[in-house]
Amino acid sequence: MIQDSPPPYALPDSHQAAVRMPLASPHDGSPAETPSGVVPIRSIGPGHRESIAGHLQGLESHDRYLRFGYAASDEQINFERDELFGIFNRKLELIAMAHLAFSVDPQCQSCAEFGVSVVKAARGRRYGSALFERAVTHARNEGVAMLFVHALTENTAMLRIARRAGAVIERDGSGCRQPISTRG
Repeated sequence: MIQDSPPPYALPDSHQAAVRMPLASPHDGSPAETPSGVVPIRSIGPGHRESIAGHLQGLESHDRYLRFGYAASDEQINFERDELFGIFNRKLELIAMAHLAFSVDPQCQSCAEFGVSVVKAARGRRYGSALFERAVTHARNEGVAMLFVHALTENTAMLRIARRAGAVIERDGSGCRQPISTRG
């Protein structure tokens, strides 16, 4: 089980941002490109539990906190409902992972939530952006109309990905909301 306790520097909810992104226009289906060229992104599932656990446990405590914002467990991933995507290095180690969690709320059946993590040594290569694009394409193909990202305001990498997709920050009480329209 993947379990982590919140770090001692846990921030109050006022430091949370919610990204809301309507999905519409289809992606052209071309492979994700990064500064180093095309990056292969693979769907991952229950057979990759060890790689997923190793990846998440290999993140520094602060990075896990930025990714989840709270203590998370492996129950957060429902392999039957959700979709996971990964980028592996030449040693076949999972170095970047995206989680597209489909909503179970009957009021929001066409919604999903996106989360991403990249190991420190692989950052700066736009792997998070490539995984985001892949997840958006998959979400559209599955009929998702709205994508959510819950991020701490200090998670500048995730917020940058959202802004590149067209996010505009709106204050919503003590938090932030970033609606992102990807409609043509």
